[in-house]
Amino acid sequence: MTNMVLMPIVCKLVMGRTRVACVFLLLVLIKFFVIAAQANNKDFIAMNILMHAWDIRPPSWVGSDPCVDGWEGIDCTNSRVTSITLADMGLKGQLPSDIQLLSELETLDLSLNEGLAGPIPASMEIDETSEFLSYLHSRILAGCSFSEPIPPTIGSLKHLYYLDLNSNRLSGQIPPSIGNLLNLFYLDLTGNQIGGYIPVSSGATPGLDMLHNAQHFHLGDNQLSGKIPAQLFSSKMVLVHLLLDRNNLTGNIPSTIGLVQTLETLRLDWNSLSGPVPSSLNNLSNMAVLS
Repeated sequence: MTNMVLMPIVCKLVMGRTRVACVFLLLVLIKFFVIAAQANNKDFIAMNILMHAWDIRPPSWVGSDPCVDGWEGIDCTNSRVTSITLADMGLKGQLPSDIQLLSELETLDLSLNEGLAGPIPASMEIDETSEFLSYLHSRILAGCSFSEPIPPTIGSLKHLYYLDLNSNRLSGQIPPSIGNLLNLFYLDLTGNQIGGYIPVSSGATPGLDMLHNAQHFHLGDNQLSGKIPAQLFSSKMVLVHLLLDRNNLTGNIPSTIGLVQTLETLRLDWNSLSGPVPSSLNNLSNMAVLS
């Protein structure tokens, strides 16, 4: 700030082109600080909206800046909110779409707050040209009470690495757009009321078979139906855990599972599968758990 005060004085002492350059630099700096102030103000506004929406105000949530004043569960980088970790904090209410104002947010962990309910707002997932939530890589909403279908626009969060929605009340189907999350490492939808088929790609439609970097498919304890699609598996996949237990799946066990030689845990129990166990499972030399 001292430099900002001195700059006009210095500019008065120089002449000609140097003075013009000095004034131009001053205008650029002023614009930068105005933009920075607006960005930080957005974060503060968003945090206050969340505070009132969730009926929460920890003792440390005082002051006008969650970064400078050290709010509990809030981490910042370069004066911007980058992480919200409020697991098991007794949060109540819904997840407001205003959280998208935190354009630098990377991690969102609201797990084990049973008082959080309602839908996951579709406006939280926006197209890849938007600045909102474009850096989000971890979303952990496990053990809450969210309901209704997972919004299909979730496939717009291209940096998403970790998605944990287990033990909620989600319904509908698995959005095929999750197949667009090519960086996804961990997918956990266990313990919901999700039905329909397991989506695989077809033409321009994405599917879970596109997730070649994923190591965890936890889809058990839902209402998935139909066959386990053979197309879901390929030698390009690096799955370690494949959990499809406690669903309504029918038909044969696809032999293509044997292509995923990284598998260590395979659970298919508590379904209505038929036919023989494919001999290709003998290829899974890393297998430790097979149900």
